Amino acid sequence: MRIAVANDHAGLAIKPAVLDELRQLGHEITDFGTDETRSVDFPDYAGLVGRALQQGDVERGILICGSGVGMCIAANKLHGVRASIAHDTYSAHQGVEHDGMNVLCLGSRVIGDALARELVRAFVAAEFQQEERFIRRLNKVEALEATGVVP
Repeated sequence: MRIAVANDHAGLAIKPAVLDELRQLGHEITDFGTDETRSVDFPDYAGLVGRALQQGDVERGILICGSGVGMCIAANKLHGVRASIAHDTYSAHQGVEHDGMNVLCLGSRVIGDALARELVRAFVAAEFQQEERFIRRLNKVEALEATGVVP
């Protein structure tokens, strides 16, 4: 799978573990940075991953900041991005299976390397379940995104 990864300065703490896990699993990685410890603005990096998803350059993304919250908020402003924070393995796979999550957001000040690896494994192994109820719900989410109105 083609996966985009990006982080702000706070996300550097667990980024090496995330990249290593993806490589070990055989995924193709597009790394949008940052690799610097100086303060950067997380929306810039969320935007890079979102654009890669929108253009079909990648199938999924992983965003890392201090809490995961900022990246998640910024990413969800982009059309077609369904980002969520997951700091437990159930949410990391269930978000994909039931909700069509395509971006995993992690907080490097919340979790460590070992859990980050587990979350990455759960996220990339999961597939959207093509059950009618999940498709119906995803269609409603997409309608909300397109119109701003509850269907």
